[in-house]
Amino acid sequence: MVQAYNFLASWQLFPEKCDYQSGLTPKSGNYKIESVRNGHALSVSINWVSMDNEAFYTQYDMVPDGELHPFENQEIADTIKVAILNASAIQTIFSKEDKTVLEVTNEILPNGYMKVTQKGESRKEVPFVNIEIYHKQLSVLPYASSVGSVAIRPTKEGVIKHKALAAMEEQTNMQLDQIRQQIELLARQAQEIRKRKELSMMIYEARLGFKPQIGHTYHLYEKRDGAHMLSLIAPQEWGGAGPFKQFISSVRLLADHTWVEIS
Repeated sequence: MVQAYNFLASWQLFPEKCDYQSGLTPKSGNYKIESVRNGHALSVSINWVSMDNEAFYTQYDMVPDGELHPFENQEIADTIKVAILNASAIQTIFSKEDKTVLEVTNEILPNGYMKVTQKGESRKEVPFVNIEIYHKQLSVLPYASSVGSVAIRPTKEGVIKHKALAAMEEQTNMQLDQIRQQIELLARQAQEIRKRKELSMMIYEARLGFKPQIGHTYHLYEKRDGAHMLSLIAPQEWGGAGPFKQFISSVRLLADHTWVEIS
């Protein structure tokens, strides 16, 4: 069960990243995978809430050995076959009367998200493909996601609890998104500063035959001996090949005496 380690977590649905060809479109969802039976099986619990605040839930155990096993919910399927394709993919096939009724593939994407692809046929025997995207989460909603889920009619207390949890999830997710955007902005700014620093070090180690002025544009070249040269002359202004090995970039001196590359 070592290969299934990457899947063992609670996953929160990204509704805006999903694509549904069949079934209800969820507003929020949770997909939880746990190791059970001393590591010989996996337990899957899927919860989701529709746009009309109707809660759905399904839970089943599966043995990922590539063999057919009886399925607990005979209304959905008679048998289930689960195979771990590799450390990043699990395939589950639900069959009824020796016919595949639903094929589910769980994949761990390079960005750490989990992609769930559901292939099957609607009640009108029209093929469909539903794609869901999840990310790992710390908190778990007690509701959430699958086309084959069994509907739960929530009590008044359950509806109140769901609305509170949904509001909490929405607010905390919004705050986390804002923090993530700030972190990404700071990372980009740090990268720009690092790039400016490296460029500035290169220029200040280059040959300077004049005093650069703040806000002015200059041109950086690599000479034939490997040294660098800062010049007032642009590449197209040189006659012939020019006294340099290659043109590096045009640069401008900023007020903080760092240099920035310009187009």
